[in-house]
Amino acid sequence: MTDQQQANFIESVVDWLHEGYPDGVPPKDYYPLLALLKRSLSEDEVIKVASSLLREGNYPNPVTPEQIHRAIIEVTAKQPSRDEMHQIAARLASVGWPLAGPTN
Repeated sequence: MTDQQQANFIESVVDWLHEGYPDGVPPKDYYPLLALLKRSLSEDEVIKVASSLLREGNYPNPVTPEQIHRAIIEVTAKQPSRDEMHQIAARLASVGWPLAGPTN
């Protein structure tokens, strides 16, 4: 995949997230959202998506890719509940996110 194709792909993921979360991702949805994204995206892609979303917000302290990487490791070490996963999956599916099947 070329750099431009990668950028377009990340932009399309961010656009899907904007459709599913027009008012932004609420804090309670971060864990299950990252867990679902990790099913379909590489860790590098998740970092790029998270970075893009963070750049859009007016956060006083910029977050580095290393901090996002550590957060992904921390978040994905904790498994969201089945109800959280279904809630996020339903929201993303409603805007066309191609969800992967359940993993063991």
